[in-house]
Amino acid sequence: MKPSSVLETVLYAQDLDAAEAFYRDVLGLEPASKLTGRQVFYKLASQMLLIFNPATTVIPPPANARLPVPPHGATGEGHVCFAASAEELDRWRAHVESKGIAIEADFTWPGGGRSIYFRDPAGNAIEFAEPRIWGL
Repeated sequence: MKPSSVLETVLYAQDLDAAEAFYRDVLGLEPASKLTGRQVFYKLASQMLLIFNPATTVIPPPANARLPVPPHGATGEGHVCFAASAEELDRWRAHVESKGIAIEADFTWPGGGRSIYFRDPAGNAIEFAEPRIWGL
C-alpha cells in the first residue's frame, strides 16, 4: 500500500492574526475554520492548508478529549509550494511585489519548470511553482 495524495499541509505561526491577514490579503484565501490563538485552516480544492500556533499544539489534549489529536509542532521556518502555470507565475510575482513583499528567488530548475519564493509573516518559505518541476 502507498498513499495516493497529500490531504493536509501544515505551517506554524505564533501570530495567527498576522498569518490570517497575509493568507487573505496576499493569497486571497478565506479561512474554512479557525480557533482563536490555536489555528486557522484553509481549503484549496481537495487539500487543506493548516496554520497552527506551535505554542498551543504541543500541549497534550485532556484524557477525555473529544478529538484526542496527539501533540505536535515545529519551530523555525517551514515551506509550502502552491502549483501555478508559467503564465500565473508572472502574475503572482507582480501581485506579491505589489503588496510590498520581496521575492527571494525566481529561477528555472535544471529539469525545467520555474519557481518563485517569498516569505509569510512567520518566516515560512512560500513557493509558487510549475508542477513540471516534479514531472507532474
